[in-house]
Amino acid sequence: MDINTLVYIGIVITVILISMTLHEAMHAYAGYWLGDDTAKLQGRLTLNPIKHIDPFMTLLLPLMLALVGAPIFGGAKPVPFNPRNVRWGEWGAALIALAGPLTNFLIAFIFFGVWVLAGTSDTSLLSQIFSIIVSVNLGFFVFNMIPIPPLDGSRIMYALAPDFVRKGMEVMERYGIVVVFAIILVGGNYIGVFMSSSISFFFDVFNNIFIH
Repeated sequence: MDINTLVYIGIVITVILISMTLHEAMHAYAGYWLGDDTAKLQGRLTLNPIKHIDPFMTLLLPLMLALVGAPIFGGAKPVPFNPRNVRWGEWGAALIALAGPLTNFLIAFIFFGVWVLAGTSDTSLLSQIFSIIVSVNLGFFVFNMIPIPPLDGSRIMYALAPDFVRKGMEVMERYGIVVVFAIILVGGNYIGVFMSSSISFFFDVFNNIFIH
């Protein structure tokens, strides 16, 4: 493994840890703001990455995807909350869920803008770092917004869906990360195409905002 690959791995791991820590911390802060202290009591109201990482979803999966040139996505340990304590019921729970992926989207948007304003060469190390930050955060945003339990997008479905759909989603959510593994194993190719297309779409949107 050459030095360039090691540097790339180091940058990717650093970006993943920071991005996912902010993602999970914003879930926790949103829950606390909406009246639930469950995350705080379990030590999740923090920017300490050790409290949030899942060894496979946060590190191993995104790193493997990065090394094979696939769109990078992943997750972390879910931030707990008690729906009975949250203001605005299902809509409050949806806001808690949205706080994480929207944080990733905002990071991607800001760093794309800085990237353009910095005017760095496409081949420079700084340009590569900006590219990784934007790509990783868009990947986390898109993946976590898929409306399948236990991903964040499912909470929006809970707020909108009729009761019989919610019951089915609750069954899926009980299996947690197993559902995500099954989705990746069974539909890996389709997810890859979906992720690539979605990330390219947002790159085009950002280009139109900052460049044109």
